[in-house]
Amino acid sequence: IKFENPAGDATRGQLRDVPNADSLYFTMLNCNKRSITVNMKTEEGKQVFVDLLNKSDIVMENFGPGVLDRFGFTWEKIHEINPRIVMGSIKGFGSTGPYAQFKAYENVAQAMGGAMSTTGVPDGPPFVSGAQIGDSGTGLHLAIGLLAALRQRDRTGIGQYVEVAMMDGIMNLCRVKFRDHQRLTRGGLSEFSVPTHKGMGDVPRGGNDSGGGQLGNAVRCKPGGPNDFLYIVIQEAVWDALANRIGPEIGMPGLATDQKFAKIADRRKNQNEMWEIIGEFALKYTKRELMAILNPLNVPCGPIMGTADLANDEHVRGRDMWVELDHPQRGKWWNVGMPIKLSESPARIERSPTLGEHTEEVLKSVLGYDDARIRALQSAGAFSAPKKAA
Repeated sequence: IKFENPAGDATRGQLRDVPNADSLYFTMLNCNKRSITVNMKTEEGKQVFVDLLNKSDIVMENFGPGVLDRFGFTWEKIHEINPRIVMGSIKGFGSTGPYAQFKAYENVAQAMGGAMSTTGVPDGPPFVSGAQIGDSGTGLHLAIGLLAALRQRDRTGIGQYVEVAMMDGIMNLCRVKFRDHQRLTRGGLSEFSVPTHKGMGDVPRGGNDSGGGQLGNAVRCKPGGPNDFLYIVIQEAVWDALANRIGPEIGMPGLATDQKFAKIADRRKNQNEMWEIIGEFALKYTKRELMAILNPLNVPCGPIMGTADLANDEHVRGRDMWVELDHPQRGKWWNVGMPIKLSESPARIERSPTLGEHTEEVLKSVLGYDDARIRALQSAGAFSAPKKAA
């Protein structure tokens, strides 16, 4: 149940692409929910909220610092109302510490959580990730915490407060970079294509370096468009087969026996030259053709897939990861499907709700209100926006 004020979630109008319709941002992120609108500035509206708390296993919020408290609903108050309820809260920087009152957005969290400093090309500025690792990543962390708290509640009968800070979630997703941060106290990072040394402090931006024990990079393919690249990982076990396939075609028949690339340590030392050689070969093929050549050699690789590629990909469609929906305001549209596949209870993606679409349904089916009570609450302004002062 999405609990909204009568004016609606602000993201309903964010980057609106269809007049008088909820934005794609809202519709894509609010599927499978019911919308109820309540004016929390009225005592009647607050009572509706209390009644919902008593019927719920979980309540989640991501207001700015102190907003819910100012309505009179601290965690202590909510726990008093329903001792079994689990409360989830997302904040930019948590409820404690010197940053607790700061506001955060996706890119602010990426900046302060360590992601931006390690993303981008070595000599360029820091970049944000195209994936929403701050917003959606924090939501995933919260979901895990809520499920753990529910399991604990089932054993003890007592709910608890679950907090996830966006900054903390980003740091958790940057574990590999904090690994490298500590490795730099003992020596350089040989897998990086740029020079590193003991005591250099910050982990450098690695561009498309794999960041793991094996070397990896994106190589350009024909016809040379912005996404005409294939990402390749060079494992120790596949080098000979790869070199034997590449070498003869680019005039280097002895590539597999070249001592500059014989072992992984040699390839790390000479990786820029190695990638130039592989890149020369790659330019002869499209990314799909090159993938078809490398897959039989057991070379881990994948084409750089743009959004148009993914929306029309047979594999994606076959796994129901790009699904068509119908919405009363915008008509036919597409959304990302469910990545978690359950064998016995597969999820079905349903459209997002219009504002307040399920208010009466929730009041009746969840709270058991009758028509007379609903009319009385409506008359008291429990479901309508407060009147503006003259």
